[in-house]
Amino acid sequence: MSSLPNIILIHTHDTGRHLGCYGAPVPTPHLSRLAREGALFRRAFCASPGCSASRASMLTGQMPHTNGVIGLVHRGFRMRDVRRHLSHLLRDAGYHTALVGFQHEVPADQVGTLGYDQIIPNGDLPRHSVERCKVAADWLSRASDEPFFLNIGLVETHRPFSPLESPDDERYVNPLPFLPDDPEVRRDVAELHTAVRHVDDGVGLLLDAMDRRGLTDRSLTIYTTDHGVPFPRAKATLFDAGTGVAFLMRAPRLFSGGQVVDTLFSQVDLLPTLFDFITLPAPPDLHGLSFVPLLTGKPGVIRDQIVTELTYHAAYDPARAVRTTRHKYIRYFEDRPRWVLPNVDGSPTKTHLMNLGLPIGERPREMLFDLAADPGEFENLTGSPHYAGVLADLRRQLDDWMERTDDPIRNGPMPPHPGAKITPHDAINP
Repeated sequence: MSSLPNIILIHTHDTGRHLGCYGAPVPTPHLSRLAREGALFRRAFCASPGCSASRASMLTGQMPHTNGVIGLVHRGFRMRDVRRHLSHLLRDAGYHTALVGFQHEVPADQVGTLGYDQIIPNGDLPRHSVERCKVAADWLSRASDEPFFLNIGLVETHRPFSPLESPDDERYVNPLPFLPDDPEVRRDVAELHTAVRHVDDGVGLLLDAMDRRGLTDRSLTIYTTDHGVPFPRAKATLFDAGTGVAFLMRAPRLFSGGQVVDTLFSQVDLLPTLFDFITLPAPPDLHGLSFVPLLTGKPGVIRDQIVTELTYHAAYDPARAVRTTRHKYIRYFEDRPRWVLPNVDGSPTKTHLMNLGLPIGERPREMLFDLAADPGEFENLTGSPHYAGVLADLRRQLDDWMERTDDPIRNGPMPPHPGAKITPHDAINP
């Protein structure tokens, strides 16, 4: 039996931190079990709030402007070097690698380039999380090559929601804190709740399969999602509701369970953390940091800031943000309305807000928030003399980061990849 831990990565679409283990009003007992037995990161963030850019950054340890995935791969954006993908790196290190379900780092017809020994394609699987996890659980029950890396991609929390049973009664559902408490919004959130419960039921099947096979103790298990929930002012924005993600990690032989990590964590930190745990040299030119010291009992702060970016989603809307534990600074590089509507998924909530006449007004080129006084990020403080020093410091931090990582946006507009499909920014839908 190998001394290297198996690595099991479970990731969902568009879930943010809308889980019971993060205090959301939807029970997730199986994910809560994973959190109790491992570590829950309360301030985890994606590198970019777009589906492809987020996953490519997490699985290369590099920001989108470096790995190349600055937009959606099914719209024509491409990774610069697929051999930087975690599956290639682990296979080169002696792992058997397998993918069950969804990936968004390359187009579906190019999934064979990612370095997996086995692939059960997304298109061959049901959308429902429980049925999909039954396939992954069966794979676990028969896994013979260790160490292995199993990547499990679930899609049910992506729109359009398609619950198999009646959703929660919307009259008793809490709306999201950044949206109005109206029946149309509550009904939409109720359908998200149903999808989240199905994800949790599927995770329960996976945890049970690991227990039965004796894999629990000798595996490093991770659950996360790509970005925030698919609602206005969340997904495809640099507000915390768009970039905040759930991140759970369990590895009984590597670190003690029951940890809640309150320090800032970026998904680009996953790859260096994994390679630190398996005591193999990480590839060069990573933007992430290892959290092994913190998880193994060495107190301290690994990060004092994170940077997030958005360049393309459906439309071109380049922005960068730097976040500390207390403040958030967002810089936009084009004059746009506050919401670029084609970057907001079509939904009953979007339709309802547009019927109310929202959004209105021009979006400022800069935003500054005091996250202690205004965790919802509604009051822009760039014009406040009281925060002038904070604004200057965060501007400098962002400029330094863009220079250090050679971010092309600092030199002017970033053109799309050849042949990429781009929706006009003044359109309504993607």
